[in-house]
Amino acid sequence: MPLPPLSLYVHVPWCVRKCPYCDFNSHGVGHGADLPEEAYLAALLEDLDAELPLVAGRQVVSVFIGGGTPSLMSSRFYHHLFTALRARLMLAESCEITLEANPGTFEQARFAGYREAGINRLSLGIQSFQPAQLAALGRIHSGDDASHAVRSARAAGFDNLNIDLMHGLPGQDTAGALADLDTALSLAPSHLSWYQLTLEPNTEFYSHPPPLPEEEQLWDIQDAGHARLVGAGFQQYEISAYARPGLRSQHNLNYWRFGDYLGIGAGAHGKLSRIDESGSWVIQRRWKSRQPEAYLRRRHDPRGFVAGQRLLTVDELPLEFSMNALRLVDGVPLPLWQERTGQPLSMLSLRLAAARKKGLVVEDDQRLQASTQGLLFLNELLASIEI
Repeated sequence: MPLPPLSLYVHVPWCVRKCPYCDFNSHGVGHGADLPEEAYLAALLEDLDAELPLVAGRQVVSVFIGGGTPSLMSSRFYHHLFTALRARLMLAESCEITLEANPGTFEQARFAGYREAGINRLSLGIQSFQPAQLAALGRIHSGDDASHAVRSARAAGFDNLNIDLMHGLPGQDTAGALADLDTALSLAPSHLSWYQLTLEPNTEFYSHPPPLPEEEQLWDIQDAGHARLVGAGFQQYEISAYARPGLRSQHNLNYWRFGDYLGIGAGAHGKLSRIDESGSWVIQRRWKSRQPEAYLRRRHDPRGFVAGQRLLTVDELPLEFSMNALRLVDGVPLPLWQERTGQPLSMLSLRLAAARKKGLVVEDDQRLQASTQGLLFLNELLASIEI
């Protein structure tokens, strides 16, 4: 049985300022910080070199550089990074290479250099175009900056462009949410990640919650926004992702289809499958030191960069697989379960029984797919599988 497709995730942990809603591994450094590009590049490559024996002979189908704000790093940094990556890994000819970027004017000046380095997809963290919402979210760009960033990306040669947009923001009503969507649509992106603001633990918003729209208002925003996006020719293929035909995020699809991925950089996570000596399917999760300074010190540590690792147990697999696959609007073919876990379909079917009784999954012996109700109440659906 072939191993799953393999992706690469690269984490750049620094940003100008930590946003109050953000629970990612990001560390604010202020404007004009002198980042340790040379040392971090060396660490990334040493990190990767230690992982290479785990993926020998496997092709990489996508690369995603996330953060933090990866566009704080220079184009020179990415030229050197991708020269080194291509010397070490087999990147597929059609490899999707995404960089997350901030729409600030400083980063925009670097877009052409990123494209020349081989990055072929840009993801702009815009979140909103409205001054009040941007201020509430702690964003450091304006709506005009955001619009200009999209035009700059186009001029730099980025035809494949995602816009990250949030809804359910402090003080936002349906008209305001639709205004954000209309502005985004006028910029003709190929992909929109449109997701509701949630209050995550270990964030400023969690400790000091802002006034958010009531639940009924949130439903109105969701319904009206979905209709607006579909009417504009976008297809919803994941709970929070819409794309033009043929332009879905290949990297994220690999995650949701329970593919494999290497993770390098401070706090990066990876998931790798293998078949052991006994012929059993083994899935391992690995993660790296989280704090940037600690990660850089690992260059001189005989333990290497891995902060922790563990094998997934057989009992964990139904939930691990489903919490990814069921985010996809069309679900996945049922045979994918055995292809990605090495376990019999009967194991998954047993865990799905309660969800089927509640009408949270589609009755289909060919696909694993959440029903319309299941997509709306995904946490309840997953809880029924976990039991």
